Parts: sequence; structure tokens; C-alpha cells
Amino acid sequence: MRIRATVAAVSGALALSALAVPAAQADGSSSYRTDVAKMQEAAHAAAGKTAYTGTTGPTGEPYDLDVTFSNIKVNAGKAIPVGTTKQVTVPVTYTLKHASDVDITADDFLTGPYLYKGSFDEPDNALFGDYAASCTATSATAASCKGDVDIYPEDLFNSDAGAWKAGALAIAYNGQNPNDEDIDLSKVGYADQGGFTSPNVQRYARLTVNASPEPVKKGKTVTVTGLLSRANWDTAKYAGYTAQSVQLQFRKKSSDTYTTLKTVKSDSKGNLKTTTTATVDGYFRYNFAGTSTTPAVKATGDYIDVQ
Repeated sequence: MRIRATVAAVSGALALSALAVPAAQADGSSSYRTDVAKMQEAAHAAAGKTAYTGTTGPTGEPYDLDVTFSNIKVNAGKAIPVGTTKQVTVPVTYTLKHASDVDITADDFLTGPYLYKGSFDEPDNALFGDYAASCTATSATAASCKGDVDIYPEDLFNSDAGAWKAGALAIAYNGQNPNDEDIDLSKVGYADQGGFTSPNVQRYARLTVNASPEPVKKGKTVTVTGLLSRANWDTAKYAGYTAQSVQLQFRKKSSDTYTTLKTVKSDSKGNLKTTTTATVDGYFRYNFAGTSTTPAVKATGDYIDVQ
């Protein structure tokens, strides 16, 4: 699903729109987007936020589906770096428990995970998968489920970097067609549960290094420059990450281990610059430890020949 969430703060009912149609229709087509928007409006109305104003359209409210979720694990607990152009697919596993009268094998039963920023009732942003999750029954009333959250950079703002929460939802259409304008929502079951731990969503980082002059005489000064930058989701470009502490490291040509020489701070444009003394042939690199909003990154070592 690719709907930027500037207008998506529709409480926990927002999640209903994420799986508004069967997975086979989640192809980015205009009809899919129309159906999602329709269900989102209906869910919003059902949550008591905004009245549904159409002369025709969904009637009733979804009933509480007897389904609960637990053991949600997002991306194996690892942080989720996102760049400026590429879709990031995040694997999620969870346990689904249901009442004996809920048929999770029905063609029109859908479940899936999602991530949300801010509060569960009124999230600042929410991210869903393009397709519903798949579940394998482990007992008559429980299943192990696997799904994805598909993150597109254009769905993110810079302010979204950092902490998120995870949730999962389920919809039982019970024969109701989600594409019908006059769908009877009172016959549709809906369960939604949030508050689960998620790793941080981070702005992907880049780091470069250049040591000069090359070659250099032993005992002479080596100038090491670089650039620490990270994804800017507001502009879809990379921008310098300012005022960050970055380690200058060196390893001898004959060694596999880098040693930290000093710590350098990036300037107002993310640039790095410092000097050191040439001693032996080897590789210089910059090493950034990362922050809650930006992943750790190491520059590829730049070899320098000391004569």
C-alpha cells in the first residue's frame, strides 16, 4: 500500500483500509486505490471521527472480530534503514489466536502486520504491506503468521525517523464484497491490536573518505577528508549529517584490524576533515557509530602509500 499518511490519522481504524481488498488486487492500480480510500473513509466514520457523507455507501459498523495477536517480531529485531528511492520490504512474524467460529482459511479473511508512528489511536504515520500475511494453523484456534511491511521513501517524512510501534489486524468479510459501494459493514468482522515493539526506522547513511597526498613521505602530513550524509525523505535526496562525531581509523597494510586515531566532528554540510602523520602503508577510513535516527556506517578504506 502506498498512501502517504498526511491524512491518515484516523485512529486504530486506519488499519482497516490497509487490507481493504484481497491481496491479489494490491497492484497499485487506480481501482485499488479507490477501494482503499473508500474503506478508509468508512472505517473513519465507524470510529466516530467523521460522518460518512455519501448518499450511498457503506452502512453499519464492523463488529469486533474475536482475534488477538502476540509475539510480533519485526525485521528480526534489527533497525530498518530506508534510503530515498528503493522500496524496503520488512519481514514480520506473529501469532494469531481466534475463536472457534472464526474461519481464518476463508478466501475473504485477511490479516497483516503494520507499523505506526505516534499513538495507536491517532498515529502520525502508518506503514502496511502490499499483500496480506500468510498463516499456518498450529491448533484449532491459533496460527503462526508471516507478512511484510512495504516501506516506500515517499511515504516518509524526516520527522518519522526513530521509534515506531508494531501492530496487526484481521478482517473477515464474510461474503461481503469490499468493492461494493453499499457494503454492509455490520457483517464485516474487524480486529486491530497495537503497542508491540518495533525496531527504529532510520534514514539510510553514506560515508566517504579520501586521504592525500598519495604517495606521501614518511613523517609528512596526511589530510583525510570525507562526507557523512543521510537520506532526506522530505526532498528525496541525500544531505549532509551535521555536528556528528565520526572516528578516523587506520589499519596497516599487513593487518586486518582498524585502530581509532581520533574523533572528528562533521561540519554544517556534513563534511569531515582532519590531518595525521604518515607512518606506514595502510588504509584510512571514517567510522560513524550511528544514532537512533541514522544507522552506523563505515567508509571503504582509502589506501595510502608511504615512502
